[in-house]
Amino acid sequence: MSKMLRITLVRSPIGYTKDQKATAKALGLRKLQATVTLADTPSIRGMVNKISHLLAVEEVEES
Repeated sequence: MSKMLRITLVRSPIGYTKDQKATAKALGLRKLQATVTLADTPSIRGMVNKISHLLAVEEVEES
């Protein structure tokens, strides 16, 4: 089983830089409280680390 990340946008990217807004959009997070489940890859981890102050992240097992 591979690891997955459940990522939820808990704070608005309004008032932050354009690249942080673009990162949230690239992760598939368009609205507050939106949740996506993505594979745990180095590129996704880097995007999450860049905007970690806006997100809630939990590791889940793929079923």
